[in-house]
Amino acid sequence: MEILMEAAAALQTEKKKKNKVHLFLSKSSIDILENKTKFMLYSCTLSSVSFCAVHQFQSKLFGFIANHPALDSSHCYVFQSTKFSHLLVSVIGDVFQSSRCLDSMRGSRDLVVEALRHKNKVLQKENVELKKKLQEKGRSDTAEEETDHSDTEQHTSHVRFNSSSDMTALLRNF
Repeated sequence: MEILMEAAAALQTEKKKKNKVHLFLSKSSIDILENKTKFMLYSCTLSSVSFCAVHQFQSKLFGFIANHPALDSSHCYVFQSTKFSHLLVSVIGDVFQSSRCLDSMRGSRDLVVEALRHKNKVLQKENVELKKKLQEKGRSDTAEEETDHSDTEQHTSHVRFNSSSDMTALLRNF
């Protein structure tokens, strides 16, 4: 809370223009986008957020602290909202809690993934066996057709149609 209050005090002493931003909250991150261009200014994974609160004395100010993904440092993000500070902090907290629950369930998800991989291997093996059977059946069918051709003249061939309504063989002369 001290860091949040210090960051808010530092921003109030600066005479810099405040930028309007959009906060997008997902199950995995908090994205901060510039208002007009929707250019992403920052993206913080929820796992990197260590603190989120409304300012103790100024209820319009709220913020969160997140660890930088590449550096060994933390960043404090401070925002001002005229009506929704408490609601936004509550929502960020709820999403953070649900993401932690999902992380704890990841172990059971890994078991499901492993079971699906095993099932995939079994189905691939079955697929290979069925392809072999089809190839063997195709070879035996072509051998039978070759013996059938010996009974007819050399200039006549059998043509088969695979429609559901007509399965009769037609003779065609060359």
